[in-house]
Amino acid sequence: MSEPTDPSQYVRERHTQGRDVRWPDPPEPLRVAVYDNHAHLEIADGDEPLSLEVQLERAGEVGVIGVVQAGGDIESSRWSAWAAASHPRVLAAVAIHPNEAPAYAEAGRLEEAIAVIDELAAQPRVRAIGETGLDFFRTGADGVPAQFHAFEAHIALAKKHGIAMQIHDRDAHDAVLSTLERVGAPERTVFHCFSGDDAMARVAADAGYYLSFAGNVTFKNAQNLRDALAMTPLDHILVETDAPFLTPIPHRGRPNAPYLVPVTVRFMAAELGVDLDEFCAQLAENTLAVYGAFQD
Repeated sequence: MSEPTDPSQYVRERHTQGRDVRWPDPPEPLRVAVYDNHAHLEIADGDEPLSLEVQLERAGEVGVIGVVQAGGDIESSRWSAWAAASHPRVLAAVAIHPNEAPAYAEAGRLEEAIAVIDELAAQPRVRAIGETGLDFFRTGADGVPAQFHAFEAHIALAKKHGIAMQIHDRDAHDAVLSTLERVGAPERTVFHCFSGDDAMARVAADAGYYLSFAGNVTFKNAQNLRDALAMTPLDHILVETDAPFLTPIPHRGRPNAPYLVPVTVRFMAAELGVDLDEFCAQLAENTLAVYGAFQD
């Protein structure tokens, strides 16, 4: 299957009506560089949508030197693989999102879609299967079997290709954990935008999973995430934006981008009571341990 040669061939637009769509000012640069381990840079957002090149340039200026671009359907996964192949600061994750799996199944295309992900996962700069998992918030009971089927198929792909897996878990904590235990998790398993509590974090830590925290860890009503952060071993913590979503305080609701990672990192370091530079170095080490080097 042919891959896009130009990022303008596939762009999604985020709904902007009623939102503050001004890009936040850049934060103070980090002294020790880190990575954004989950973003959706194919989604156009903000009053002036930023190109991939500008996104990466802005990120680099504040000490965010690489981004893992995540897919959620055939088109965005192809775009993610293209972005990683085209830019040394990008690695890709490819998958059929759990909320997309039932639609593919209903159309009789789920196996075809999984086969596309299998093909993309063989590319050298595709370093994760993701985001995959279970979502019982948006998908009704009729779609659950397709989600489980896709999740288990994606787990098998991560193992087949020897790459990491990024999990989307919404209102499905027990089902995700039990599936991983039953089927067997890939060696490097990441809970993208971790949404559990300290008890779940303890289970994940015991299993050797990585927990990735996004800007919502800064939200006033997210004490469960801060408790989970405190429970997670430092060598299994990752940071992400989930851009353009989950913009951290004080910019909540405005467009998010990798250049805002330092806001979340500083909050996390302060919450943990650790030295910022040492924490950044640990985050970078963890990211490379999961995904490998961004540049040879």
